[in-house]
Amino acid sequence: MVVALYREPPGCPAITTMKDAPVSAADSSPAIQAATSGLTRSERLDRLPFTPAHGKLLVGSGIGWALDAMDVGLISFVMVALGKQWGLDATQQSWIGSIGFVGMAIGASLGGLLADRIGRRQVFALTLLVYGVATGASALAGSIAALIVLRFCVGLGLGAELPVASTLVSEYSPRAIRGRMVVALESFWAVGWILAALIGYLLVPSSPDGWRWALAVGVVPTLYAAVVRFGLPESVRFLEKAGRSQEAEAAVRRFEESAGIPAPAAGAVSAAAPVPTSVPRAPAGLWRPAYRRRTAALWIVWFTINFAYYGAFIWLPNLIVAQGYPMVKSFEYTLIITLAQLPGYALAAYLIEKWGRRPTLATFLVGSAVSAVLFGNANGTTALLVTGMMLSFFNLGAWGALYAISPEIYPTSIRGTGAGAAAAFGRIASILAPLAVPVLKQAGGLTLVFGVLGTAFAIGAAAAFLLPDQRGRALEE
Repeated sequence: MVVALYREPPGCPAITTMKDAPVSAADSSPAIQAATSGLTRSERLDRLPFTPAHGKLLVGSGIGWALDAMDVGLISFVMVALGKQWGLDATQQSWIGSIGFVGMAIGASLGGLLADRIGRRQVFALTLLVYGVATGASALAGSIAALIVLRFCVGLGLGAELPVASTLVSEYSPRAIRGRMVVALESFWAVGWILAALIGYLLVPSSPDGWRWALAVGVVPTLYAAVVRFGLPESVRFLEKAGRSQEAEAAVRRFEESAGIPAPAAGAVSAAAPVPTSVPRAPAGLWRPAYRRRTAALWIVWFTINFAYYGAFIWLPNLIVAQGYPMVKSFEYTLIITLAQLPGYALAAYLIEKWGRRPTLATFLVGSAVSAVLFGNANGTTALLVTGMMLSFFNLGAWGALYAISPEIYPTSIRGTGAGAAAAFGRIASILAPLAVPVLKQAGGLTLVFGVLGTAFAIGAAAAFLLPDQRGRALEE
């Protein structure tokens, strides 16, 4: 997916006199100097092709993202094992699943605010450290109370990391492939969830302490935090806003050098975009008249997709066991269903630049709604797997589109806050969903459970049409 992010149109020269034309590494220095004359640093980044520096940023951020997903996915397998080993009822298991999302709601809000104040990279590394240590400590928990407290701490780190990582990648992505790069970042979620399913399948049933060994793997993010802190660049837009112009110029030059583009002539490049006379303040700026409608729509989509996704996937191994399948077979089927996430992301990455953000998001949410209803009425193993894979395919494609949209619709001064606040509001739904599923199941079985989840997806699809579509547009300053 990464290597195919950007291609020049056949027969078209890479450098033109048009300000918005992408710059190719193959162009001669005079042409490049002419094309970059008077451009701001953000505009210089917008015009680059996909380079090794972009690949390093994408993979570096994506590994952190995958580790996030692995941790979230593991708890669904741990819940099944603890239910049997500790004799937990459905309510107690629900709290183990939900408490992490309480932390994620708080973490997402704080992470976005901190990212706009101290930098994207700093917060990214800090969040990896927090949830890595807490996950490793969870492996030593001797009671449900201790596990719940530690899962809350895990959630603080997880919730803060996701919107910060997507904001950082979005701000470095060339305009023509910005949506595709963020969806590619989000696709690492599938990698992490697949790892969780493999660990759950291989480790959790292996011994009474299998669930502890599974959680112990979560120490890995602690080590990776150092890689993020020293290996990934800070956002150029953040550096400019903080008055750190020399660092901002050095960051842009690293990406230009990666494309084989020589340094622009002295005085040929504008230092930064003009600062608006009225800069929105975070978080009040999210509800100014210019942003009120998009904020409301974005929060609705985040709420509904969180409710439906976590309602389904946190309980998925348990729900399959409840259908009469043994625990090991349930984990195997969950792994198969999870694999369908990867092609869902791949199609969303293609369509988001072909169709646009809004139609891609709405289409995948409608597909998720239909798939949820079909899954709730599936009879037999084949139907269970096919409809489960459909749900996985459409749902994760929708997530990719949502993460691409979220940071694009706000200016730099409130971009991290806007993405983080939407994610935090969505986490309220992810808290409620695992608690609601046992109640819905008792009232009407899987048909009612997935009927409600399908309705949530449909509401999210309707709200998606109220969002602005930023395909091909520069990020607002």
